[in-house]
Amino acid sequence: MNAIRNALRLIAIYVIAAASLAHGLTARAEGHRWRVDDPAYRQECGSCHVPYPPALLSAASWRAVMAGLPKHFGTDASLEPAQATAIGAFLERHAGRRETAAAGQPLLRITETRAFLKEHREELPADIARRPEVKSFANCGACHTGADRGDYGERGLRVPGGRR
Repeated sequence: MNAIRNALRLIAIYVIAAASLAHGLTARAEGHRWRVDDPAYRQECGSCHVPYPPALLSAASWRAVMAGLPKHFGTDASLEPAQATAIGAFLERHAGRRETAAAGQPLLRITETRAFLKEHREELPADIARRPEVKSFANCGACHTGADRGDYGERGLRVPGGRR
């Protein structure tokens, strides 16, 4: 009788431990915040657009973005050399490990990466980027209410006009 009781207790402990582990992993995945905490990066890059999480592009892509600041998507976003070096180092240090290149060239737009396209173009209506509240897939804050803090979790997702 004691052996059966001990076996049942052990099973209960395993079930509780497995449930706790599963809950913890889910909570961490949902609560994940991307790193956008560098003050210079937030100040300079975040003054024109949401400070994109560095992990969304590879180091090679961030180097190419930083090298093209004088013609940054139609705007002169040039920085003082020391500031550009510091921000570039932050971006490379926290860059994603997945390669973000096409035809041998590093991608400069997060919206062109395979991961972005899978998450957005396959799950959202085709007209979402043309909605007045969104205007562009580069406007992360239109749907991700915590984008300025690096929070892209489902809980903060509010698609203007719904997901039709």
